[in-house]
Amino acid sequence: MKLVVKNLSKKFNSTIAVDDISFEIEKNKTLGLLGPNGCGKTTSIGMMLGLITPTSGKIFINEINLEPKNRIELLRLMNFASPYIELPKKLTVKQNLEVYARLYGVKKVKQRIDEMVTELNLQNFLNKKTGELSSGQKNRVALAKSLINKPKLLFLDEPTASLDPDVGDFVREYIERYKKSHELTILLASHNMKEVERLCNKVIMMKQGKIVDSGTCDELIKKHGRENLEDTFLKIARGQNELE
Repeated sequence: MKLVVKNLSKKFNSTIAVDDISFEIEKNKTLGLLGPNGCGKTTSIGMMLGLITPTSGKIFINEINLEPKNRIELLRLMNFASPYIELPKKLTVKQNLEVYARLYGVKKVKQRIDEMVTELNLQNFLNKKTGELSSGQKNRVALAKSLINKPKLLFLDEPTASLDPDVGDFVREYIERYKKSHELTILLASHNMKEVERLCNKVIMMKQGKIVDSGTCDELIKKHGRENLEDTFLKIARGQNELE
């Protein structure tokens, strides 16, 4: 699925959270959405998920406007994962996956859950309450939930936050493998620059609600005269001059 964002803005009272941003993600590509905390990433994702109403601007998914009359149809083709939005804690992992599978209209619920359990190694805690899981286990369950409906457009908000290196690498490797075998467009918000370099075809940098730069990782590193994406991110976030 192709995602196109045109002149998108969101104002909360007198605060401008997102300020006239425009970008697009081509079908089956991964775009990194980068920026310091408070720059508008989460609000932008909320609008693209139909959870927050834009103050102005348009969002198109496969050239269909994400407006109320089209929202239900389009949301069936999307999903998201974030470690900051917890699944119902008193339900078991299996119960959570069943609930979300039915919410997304998955037809062969048991078969799809079995696939996700096998692929993400959820067997050992499938019948455990979600609130009792470790952070690594929760992240894997959140990823399973985000793919339960085989979405064509996936939003990932820091999918490996707070994970140890081994689990983080497992998640990144799984995302890479899944994307190769499925038609999937991804918007990835992350503070892990190595993760972004590994997974993203292109990135956009946000600051104070605006897009301040965009390009491939290599293009941005070269443009800003840095050795890696992390140093480039720090330069942009701190507002250092182009010429130093």
